[in-house]
Amino acid sequence: MAAADIPDRPVAVFDIDGVLADVTHRLHHLDVNRWERFFTAADRDPLLEEGARRLRAALADHDVVYLTGRPERNRRLTERWLARHGLPTEPLYMREDDDYRPARWVKREVLRELARTRTIASIIDDDPSVVRVLADDGWPVELATWLPHSSTLQDAQENKGRT
Repeated sequence: MAAADIPDRPVAVFDIDGVLADVTHRLHHLDVNRWERFFTAADRDPLLEEGARRLRAALADHDVVYLTGRPERNRRLTERWLARHGLPTEPLYMREDDDYRPARWVKREVLRELARTRTIASIIDDDPSVVRVLADDGWPVELATWLPHSSTLQDAQENKGRT
């Protein structure tokens, strides 16, 4: 029986930016509100080996899903990036293009919906405010610390609701 055929495998949830993808080379776009350039430059993100190692380990006994603040219009770019790095390309939960809420509220909503049919075993995110909200709700969440969190990225996540 293939792993995907095992009923009710628990789910491991991974953020992408700051967990799997090193975004530091494109943060300068946020300083001047060039959002489209910030997102389209994601195809050149280096892989964060610690996040990829954890994801590959989770695949042994979990279904892995991605939950990212990236906008839906960047789905194909994100899927190509994942495939290029040898990672599964789905399921991929992304922010609607016109949703500018802080990531913590978007991710909380998606997780609540996902938990209606699946058991959430773990969540890894690099945004301290996302981790705080999810932990307060009782989710098994871990703060990714292998890429130092940027104040520029935090401002984008918290105040601009864009990632």
